[in-house]
Amino acid sequence: MMRFRRAAAVAAVLQLAVGALPAARAQASGAQAVAARRLGFAPERLARIDSYLQRAVDSNRIAGAVGLVLRNGQVVYQRAVGWADNEAGRRMTVESMFRIASQTKAMTSAVILSLMEEGKVALSDPVSRFIPAFARTTVATRADTGRVIRPATREITIRDLLTHTAGVSYGTEDLVAPLYAAKGLGPAAGFGWYTADKDEPVCTTMERLATLPFVAQPGEAWVYGYSTDILGCVADRASRMALDELIRRRVTGPLGLEDTYFFIPVEKRIRLVAVYASDTSNHAVRAPDGATGQGHYVEGPRRNFSGGAGLVSTARDYARFLQMVLRGGTLAPTRLLAPHTVMLMTTNQVGTLFGTAGLGFGMGFETVDRYGADDLSSVGTFGWGGAYGSQYKVDPKERLVMVFMINQLPNSSDVSTKFFTLVYQALVKG
Repeated sequence: MMRFRRAAAVAAVLQLAVGALPAARAQASGAQAVAARRLGFAPERLARIDSYLQRAVDSNRIAGAVGLVLRNGQVVYQRAVGWADNEAGRRMTVESMFRIASQTKAMTSAVILSLMEEGKVALSDPVSRFIPAFARTTVATRADTGRVIRPATREITIRDLLTHTAGVSYGTEDLVAPLYAAKGLGPAAGFGWYTADKDEPVCTTMERLATLPFVAQPGEAWVYGYSTDILGCVADRASRMALDELIRRRVTGPLGLEDTYFFIPVEKRIRLVAVYASDTSNHAVRAPDGATGQGHYVEGPRRNFSGGAGLVSTARDYARFLQMVLRGGTLAPTRLLAPHTVMLMTTNQVGTLFGTAGLGFGMGFETVDRYGADDLSSVGTFGWGGAYGSQYKVDPKERLVMVFMINQLPNSSDVSTKFFTLVYQALVKG
């Protein structure tokens, strides 16, 4: 497996994460400080991250988490805190595996764009070219007389799906929720995005989705929802290959990501982090079984590959994928995408439709267009997160990849957001 270049400090830090002897702990701390200083970070300021995360665990705001920071492709910070499964007494490690939910979207978007590079898909293609049921979609609007359903003004395109401007939501709005629930979607699918419990191929689910009304006309609004799941079916049809195999051949295999799957292998289930939830007192409690809790990522039908929210991964695997994007589509010796394709992914493609001043959305990532719009992130930073609380940012100006992994749903803590602020405050040299 291709791995990050690491200083000797990293192996020691890994020992520390799983419980090293005092001498090894001191050695790890010293070696990490040397590596951090060489990469432009103040070790005493990086130590603030450790203190903050440990306080979050000690106060039971979170059960556990993994933080990973790369600069110039080298590890600056790597730490596991708390519990992977508190009830089982299983501590978090840097090898722990997390449900990454909407972080799946970036990988599916990369696959679609790789098909574009081969001429198998075009951004202007109507979705109906691959899923005929999308030839005549509808849109629901609210009127004095109640819900009104009208034909869409035009067909949805691949570009609309990549930028979330297709008008497709998760069907949880009051206006459409009953219609979606009747088809096993929206409120009947966990929090709307969950399909891991469905005993059917994703294209069957998306064909059913096409019969339901969407909530905005194509191209008129930024609406977050099933768009990337639809792209997963498009990728399946365009390549004549199931999405799990397609991602394995085009992303996880070439990059050596050995711990990224739609459904976790049974032999690795011991590494899967338990899901917790924030209660009314902002304390972490174990989430229930089922679609709104532990999910069906080990035991279940294992048939529905959700391109929008289905993957399980590690901080290390996901950081390696992001490093490929940061480097313009390549991670030697592998090139997945062309530099111009990466520019499509990482620059604002929706103007002001995203709705937050200074932020935009590309083709798979949120973008930072004004300094201060996203705390300390540089202009040009891109990133996103997942429903289970995980988040990531890539700052090309500072050559940074930052990944924070947690499985807490719902998550009312601000630990993930503050993690990135703490990273930036420790960066003192360009």
